[in-house]
Amino acid sequence: MGYHPPDSRDPGAIAMTHSFASSLDALSGWRRSLVSRLDEVGRFLVDHDLSDGAVQAQLDSLREQLGQQKLVVAFVAEFSRGKSELINAIFFADTGRRILPATPGRTTMCPVELAWDADEPPSLSLLPIETRLTGQSLGELRTLPKAWKLVRLDVGNPEKLAESLREVMRTSWVTRDQARELGFWNDEVPEENPPLDDAGRVEVPAWRHALINYPHPLLKQGLVVLDTPGLNAIGAEPELTLSLLPTAHATVFILGADTGVTKSDLAIWRDHLSGDALSRFVVLNKIDAMIDPLATAEQVREQIERQCSETARTLGVPATRVYPLSARQALAARVEGDDAALAQSRLPALETALGEELMPQRRALLERVVLDAAQQIESHVARRLNDNRRQLAEQTLELRGLRGKSGAKLQMMLQRVDAETAEFEACTTKLQAMRVVHSRMLKDAMVGLSSDRLREEVSAMQQQMAASLLNLGAKKSFVALCQRLRALLAAGQKHSLEIRQMLEASFTKLNAEFGFGLVLNPGPDLDRFSAELDLIEKSYVQYLGLTQALRLSQPKFMEQFRRMLMSKLRVVFESASAELEMWNKSASAQVDAQLRERRRNFRRRRESLERIQAAASELETRLAELDAQDQRLQGFHGRCIELIDALRQQARTGTRGEAASLISIDLPLDDSPTPLPLRLVKG
Repeated sequence: MGYHPPDSRDPGAIAMTHSFASSLDALSGWRRSLVSRLDEVGRFLVDHDLSDGAVQAQLDSLREQLGQQKLVVAFVAEFSRGKSELINAIFFADTGRRILPATPGRTTMCPVELAWDADEPPSLSLLPIETRLTGQSLGELRTLPKAWKLVRLDVGNPEKLAESLREVMRTSWVTRDQARELGFWNDEVPEENPPLDDAGRVEVPAWRHALINYPHPLLKQGLVVLDTPGLNAIGAEPELTLSLLPTAHATVFILGADTGVTKSDLAIWRDHLSGDALSRFVVLNKIDAMIDPLATAEQVREQIERQCSETARTLGVPATRVYPLSARQALAARVEGDDAALAQSRLPALETALGEELMPQRRALLERVVLDAAQQIESHVARRLNDNRRQLAEQTLELRGLRGKSGAKLQMMLQRVDAETAEFEACTTKLQAMRVVHSRMLKDAMVGLSSDRLREEVSAMQQQMAASLLNLGAKKSFVALCQRLRALLAAGQKHSLEIRQMLEASFTKLNAEFGFGLVLNPGPDLDRFSAELDLIEKSYVQYLGLTQALRLSQPKFMEQFRRMLMSKLRVVFESASAELEMWNKSASAQVDAQLRERRRNFRRRRESLERIQAAASELETRLAELDAQDQRLQGFHGRCIELIDALRQQARTGTRGEAASLISIDLPLDDSPTPLPLRLVKG
């Protein structure tokens, strides 16, 4: 008999619902509702000719952020701490089976990412350990599917699925020289080297990285689970320490309750997890191993509490951040539907903490982005509609003045319209001059934010490091690089202010001379990218001290480090330049839209006068049309405000008052599963 999830109508089923899963489900539902509201706003703007390229780009960007944002939770531990079992208990107990291998000894030999990509079939993608010798980063290798070994997963067959996933445990035996090349042997620190077999060989992971594409509901909602190996493997992979771990939204550090904080545990914590940028949760696993048949329940509880206090003191964290639990007991309880055993395992306390801390953070970030965008869209629509209504009012006033006037008067009005049209077209010269200046200033601003300039600065840092004996000056060179990059961002901010001042003066003049209604949005804030740079510096600098000097002196490791750093910095600078470019595009689009609308208005005025000249009865008809147009525009404005207010309300409240849907899964045994994914980029 296969596993069947509990009936969602059963109160017991509700009690068994994962707190973290429910929180993630609610967050995902909230994001989907926002996308729906956003689509409604977008359709309305397009249907009523109230959108332009800049607004559309803003809507697309916002839609992408809401639809694709991931929540990354990293699990870090030395081997034999029960890390894989904890992942199974939190995320995959609903399958009624172990998804990740969890046997005594070392099971996770390489970093493993679990994610969902609906464009790919269920699969396990494995990157051979030999790719370390090429100097290519994981980010680069993700764009090369041929570099990975692909294993199709049969999610409908538990035995075959488990057998396929055991591949991540595979190891290879290599010579000491090969182990040294791969980063698993260091002659300078012999006590940290793995043991040799009788033939003098070293056991190393067969794979550098693994990606599991698995159709689990939580993964479909944007969760990414990162399962990391122990200390030796963590330190040997720059991208793991410099990118994947620092950018995780939460890091769960697992210790053994029976061993406490060992020397290797402390090394992982000190070297890789002590940064302030991380949301850290400490798990004291295997509390079931502390049960003593000769001790009372109270004595066992006191022993567990002492171990928690000692762990908190050793790691320098509040005792409230240490969660004692039994992952093995929790997994068994969930598979069997035993609520009492689940409570006894203490896992729900960790899940509640994950849900209550992470979800509000992600929600608050997205809420702020949505509210800022809503304000900008509302301002854009208001300016556009007000300008259109002002032009209608001018036409109406003009036509009312024609009541009872002769044909000669009409002809005079036609001539005036032609003269005003010709006068208005003179503005194109000034607009062209403004555009030339604007283009030049924007080009100057973008130079310092370009990939070429970034590459030059990183290369300069690398040269400085190479000139330093054993790269002992690596930290100093890196800090100097960050200072130069902050200066480039500051220069970009200064350029953007100068552009704004120029546009503001030009807009004021155009509004006064030609009746435009041009208004600038607040300029881009590039200071927040400096803050992102600060986080990168804080995360990376700890790997450039004396303890890493020998590793940095290895050319292949250094090249990998440079590529990894370049990849991270490129994201910051490309985001900064994209924001600056989008703001400038928005300003230009506003000018183009008003220019287009004004020309259309002149054309309508002339056509209207010609119609009235041909038939006197047309005057009142045209006045009625103008009045009806004005009423429609007022209606458009009111409806648009309603839609944007609904978007704001959704962002502020969303699904808080709604019951979160229960998470359960019963993977099909016969039907082919929904295609699931691996985040490799196909060329």
